[in-house]
Amino acid sequence: MRPTRLEKPAATRNNLKTIAALLPYLWEFKVRVILALSLLVLAKLANVSVPLVLKEIVDALDQPRAELVLPVFLLIGYGVLRLCSTLFGELRDAIFAKVTQRAIRRVANRVFSHLHSLSLRFHLERQTGGVSRDIERGTRGISFLLNFMLFNILPTLLEIGLVLAILIKQYDIRFSIIISLTLLAYIALTLIVTEWRMIFRRTMNNMDSKANTQAIDSLLNYETVKYFGNEAWEARRYDEHLQSWEKAAVRNQTSLATLNAGQSAIIAVGVTLLMLLAADQVIDGIMTLGDLVLINAFMLQLYMPLHFLGFVYREIKHSLADMERMFTLLDENREIQDQPDAKVLAADQATIRFHHVDFSYETNRQILFDVSFDIPAGQNIAVVGHSGSGKSTLARLLFRFYDVRSGCIQINDQDIRTVTQQSLRAAMGIVPQDTVLFNDSIYYNIAYGRPEATQVEVYTAARAAHIHDFIESLPEKYATIVGERGLKLSGGEKQRVAIARTILKNPVILIFDEATSALDSNSEKRIQAELKRIAQNRTTLTIAHRLSTIADADQILVMDHGRIIERGTHQQLLASGGTYAQMWELQQQEEIDQHQQESTISAS
Repeated sequence: MRPTRLEKPAATRNNLKTIAALLPYLWEFKVRVILALSLLVLAKLANVSVPLVLKEIVDALDQPRAELVLPVFLLIGYGVLRLCSTLFGELRDAIFAKVTQRAIRRVANRVFSHLHSLSLRFHLERQTGGVSRDIERGTRGISFLLNFMLFNILPTLLEIGLVLAILIKQYDIRFSIIISLTLLAYIALTLIVTEWRMIFRRTMNNMDSKANTQAIDSLLNYETVKYFGNEAWEARRYDEHLQSWEKAAVRNQTSLATLNAGQSAIIAVGVTLLMLLAADQVIDGIMTLGDLVLINAFMLQLYMPLHFLGFVYREIKHSLADMERMFTLLDENREIQDQPDAKVLAADQATIRFHHVDFSYETNRQILFDVSFDIPAGQNIAVVGHSGSGKSTLARLLFRFYDVRSGCIQINDQDIRTVTQQSLRAAMGIVPQDTVLFNDSIYYNIAYGRPEATQVEVYTAARAAHIHDFIESLPEKYATIVGERGLKLSGGEKQRVAIARTILKNPVILIFDEATSALDSNSEKRIQAELKRIAQNRTTLTIAHRLSTIADADQILVMDHGRIIERGTHQQLLASGGTYAQMWELQQQEEIDQHQQESTISAS
């Protein structure tokens, strides 16, 4: 199976570029960000001040009993500083919460909108489960990155700087040297091992996306799995991805244990050396007992967040790995884009012209060859031909899901590449051969044609599509949920919903892509009469398989292997005795045979 572009290993995205992409979302709430950072600084100043006050308390209490005075002011100050270090942190989190959640919302919506702006080519290749997982992990990574990068790395670095400044100013330089060497060793180990571990994280992400893709694909095709009794086969395929994920997860966890052990060893050595040096200076009378308590408190304050910093750095790297796949989606090129000076389509009394159109989905497989025809305003042009002749491609090009390779398509003498996609598609309505519905109510699916439509208009469209009575017979009526892709409805029922949706849209241009292919003969005759009514005075392109449904078209085009080989009215084409006449004769014979079989079954 040919891999899609999303199955390829994501190129390592520049981490600074990823972080920079988030800055505009932070700047949207610059006052909140500045206030949160100010509270962060205040919290860290209070935190660093706690050991200083504790030193004064210990020194005040380390006096002969006769001279001992309770340092009430210092004790109250110690309690206030403790409260402030926590209180400022909580206020900071409360103020910054809106910034984080808004950034997640904005990025997720931007990715979602971008996915809808991509061409049909991308969506035919995409893997829905993997894409949804990438977005889920990416948005979760944004939350972690913003909170921990701003409120753990920055404050920890600030605290380290303040502590080193105090130690250099008040104590032996050897204290600062030991702390600095310990920090360097800790950071070096964390950076080296974390970079190595990222291989396992990316593998986990890749396998997780693949497993989710396969699971969703399998569940969407539930009936096919049941038809062929392949439940065990699907479970094995799913487990293959989980097995690869499990191996990467085990390696990720064992390497994490190794890193934690190494970090703890470095911190233990640093703390021991500091305590030995401090105790020696207390014995020599160079330092007081309060100084020893101060250095010990600083070590706890320094190394505990430093140990947490190792976790934060790892998780930020993981978040960046999670986000890189989501941002890769944003890097996907929008193949079909509006021109900078694109105009709104003037679609009234629409005349459509295909002018020497060539098109290919792949460079080595051309689909259409020099296709030219006109659809005058208010007329119905039908296109027939064998499967694979290029009929449905005409509709996709008209909707500008793809751009033609050469030639042009015009509506009212406007090249559709020079008008906005929104105005182009607003002017057209289609009833496709393969109707896919949203997993929502029947009412929602009909109203989707024009969401602002009134209830009366929705009911009128349903009546026109001959589905209102059926809907009213259901227990939940219009509130009936149609299921994933509309699977709770029959093919004919889905098609009638699609027809009602298009009727409600009330477009200037209509496209019927084998619109009645899923209907029985009686329903087809009723719907065909209604389609003819709504197509009156509208420019219509009808793609048909059953020739009897387009016999009264203003002109019929016969396609074969991407070329128009015949054109004319029904009578003209029959008289010419060409391909169309042969197709007509064959279908007439098939209908006679089918009628005879039905008569035989009825008689028996």
